[in-house]
Amino acid sequence: MILPVAHTKIHPDQKLGESIQQLLLAKIAVYLMTFLIVTVAWAAHVRLFQVIEHIDDVLALLNLACMMIITFLPYTFSLMASFPGVPFGIFLFSVCAVVIGLIQAVIVAYGFYHPHLLNPQIQQSENQNFYKRHILKIILRGPVLCFLAAIFSFFFIPLSYVLLGLVIVFPHVTRLITWCKTKVLGQRGEEEEHHSLETFTFYLSEPLSKERVEAFSDGVYAIVATLLILDICEDNVPDPREVEEKFHGSLLEALSEYGPNYLAYFGSFVTIGLLWFVHHSLFLYVTKATRLMGLLNILSLAFIGGLPLAYQLTSEFAEKSHNEIEAIQVSCVITFFASIFQFAIWTTALLNEEETLHAFARYGGKEHAFMFAKLALYPCVSLGAFFLTCLLSEFSTAIFHLMQIVIPFAFLALRIFVRISLTAIKSVMSLSRRKVVLLEEEEACLSPNETLS
Repeated sequence: MILPVAHTKIHPDQKLGESIQQLLLAKIAVYLMTFLIVTVAWAAHVRLFQVIEHIDDVLALLNLACMMIITFLPYTFSLMASFPGVPFGIFLFSVCAVVIGLIQAVIVAYGFYHPHLLNPQIQQSENQNFYKRHILKIILRGPVLCFLAAIFSFFFIPLSYVLLGLVIVFPHVTRLITWCKTKVLGQRGEEEEHHSLETFTFYLSEPLSKERVEAFSDGVYAIVATLLILDICEDNVPDPREVEEKFHGSLLEALSEYGPNYLAYFGSFVTIGLLWFVHHSLFLYVTKATRLMGLLNILSLAFIGGLPLAYQLTSEFAEKSHNEIEAIQVSCVITFFASIFQFAIWTTALLNEEETLHAFARYGGKEHAFMFAKLALYPCVSLGAFFLTCLLSEFSTAIFHLMQIVIPFAFLALRIFVRISLTAIKSVMSLSRRKVVLLEEEEACLSPNETLS
């Protein structure tokens, strides 16, 4: 979905600041909204197949149809982003979301019609009809809002965007309302609700498993990294006739003109790779992902998806152009938010560390200081590079490329630095303890008269 944003054409004589206001800002906002809607659909799909544990040929074909519609969503987003004032783009996106929800509802109805496909706990329950109605009600909330958005797209487009935004926040709003009702009704109401929903409430209210969050995140990182090389293959292969006429058949000389593009590609790929490395290191010590951690992870992935835009901006403009500083600053902002949300995941996990973190990563654990330094590195460096380009605009390109070159080596040196720092702190603390022990021993050895004097 980032492709329409990343491939926004900005003329060399047009200022990037104006382009962001006119072209990129609306596209970025629509991209973030549609990305979050897709993650809501993914979460619903995961929970659906927690209820339905076995599939036959019919369910496989229905799921394939659902996947086909989901893969079509980036095209509908391209229409929304390119023609924000035309209702057909948002109408087509909303219709696709409705169809996805209807297919999921058919999967639920088919699964309950063939109970042997369901989760064993639901198979043994006497309230299958209640479960069926309850699951369908939850699944169809999003499609109903999208259906209304499709209708209002022809009358009042801003209201359609509001309705699509409700698809993202509606689960959190309903959970907040349920929490308020529980506080008002007391423990009794909570117990009655828990008894009525039995095992299904477990699958509905529990956050997604750590493994599913990691699998989805790895997929996003892999796709974003692949998009970078696709741009290289599409835009940076010289025309054979131009090589023959302009460069006298020298392919190497022709490729040298794309030097900034290759440098931007390697820098962007290293950034994506290191952010994935940090994400992998974080979830290596996470034992359970809470709902808030999952939301922060999705927000981080949304900005990870924006890194192809950062690549396009830093590769298109020549050195010392008037758009150079703005392009670099946009790249720093995208990197900062992608990494600061990773740091927020770590901070959230520390609030409930006994449940969410391995003992090594908790306060006082042997990996706690190293994880803190590793997660803080990218936010600090990207923020520092942003302000340095504001203060030292003449050296903005050098500062940006220096940041991209230094960070990989910083990760290698980080563990050594943390180990040395911890060793030095432990040595100082042990020396102070020894002094205290020696003073206590000296006082113990003194006679009572000497002590009084």
